[in-house]
Amino acid sequence: MAGMRKETIAVAMSGGVDSSVAAALLVSQGFAVVGVTMKLWHSSIDGSSDNRCCSVESVEAARRVARRLGIDHIVLNVSEEFRRLVVSDFVDQYGRGLTPNPCVVCNARIKFGELHRRLLALGVDHVATGHYARIDIDGASGRRLLFRPRDKSKDQTYVLYRLTQSQLARTMFPLGEMTKPEVREVARSMGLETADNPESQDICFAPPGRYRDFLIHESPALGAPGPIVSCDGTIIGEHAGTAMYTVGQRRGLGQLRSKHDGPMYVIQIRPDTNTIVAGPEEHLYSAEFLAEQVSLIAFDALEDEMEAEVQIRYKSAPAAALLTPTTDGNVRVKFAAPQRAITPGQSGVFYSGDMCLGGGVIARPK
Repeated sequence: MAGMRKETIAVAMSGGVDSSVAAALLVSQGFAVVGVTMKLWHSSIDGSSDNRCCSVESVEAARRVARRLGIDHIVLNVSEEFRRLVVSDFVDQYGRGLTPNPCVVCNARIKFGELHRRLLALGVDHVATGHYARIDIDGASGRRLLFRPRDKSKDQTYVLYRLTQSQLARTMFPLGEMTKPEVREVARSMGLETADNPESQDICFAPPGRYRDFLIHESPALGAPGPIVSCDGTIIGEHAGTAMYTVGQRRGLGQLRSKHDGPMYVIQIRPDTNTIVAGPEEHLYSAEFLAEQVSLIAFDALEDEMEAEVQIRYKSAPAAALLTPTTDGNVRVKFAAPQRAITPGQSGVFYSGDMCLGGGVIARPK
């Protein structure tokens, strides 16, 4: 190893393979590294297991990896901030008939917000994570730019579009040029116990596969039954609580008294009347939406219309669209071709090739 660099890098370690290898790579590059694990959540539903992202087992796995790498490891309790900024927001959004992505909020407010703030107070300027993304600097403007990673199948830029310039300037993504198989191979070659850890897919603060149970546990009103109506307003069934549904969903609607012979889908959620609107698949397609709470990375503001590719779900393919700024700071997105199930509460993220321009939250239709 080359001589130790003076700069200290904190690595957010979850107890998984990605953050373990991120830490290992920085150690091998001569940085002074400290591992940090955040305790985010400790609640449970009817005795179900704690959330997986910061369980006792995950914390101990991160601690053992840090010990093997010869670095210090600390645990920060941010559960109060996580409850207030992420979980309460998640429940509130569902109460408004929206389908939020809590990872977007968590990254901006907790992992690259509260964590950065606390580490700065300890004199640590830079934080690395195991996210699959790349950061570069525009030589002309000096702006930090966010790009998709080499391994497109692991791309996480969709949930990072809210990062600010100051957050990006203090952030490192050591895995941006690696594929997942390469990451696992590095972990195996270094004897890291996390090498074959499974992927985490579910919402981290709810028991696996039970986020709807979690929502009703947090807000019982979300489980109140109500009418299912057709697109013309005719009552055709009863739903089991708006928390059970999202736009585009087919399962769980039950036997509907509809004149339509084919499959029916959730078209809209109306929380003010506790109503689900269901209709045939063709009603799911639309060509535009309004993006609110817009956050931009590549530039301070969108001044004129521009063409871009827009991604409306974490794993969906981006589609060609025209971005038009509005006078109130929002962005009107108009696709070249209609898209299926544009879902209010999800994020619409803007790209130019591999560059993430920014994005916003998909607004409910007026």
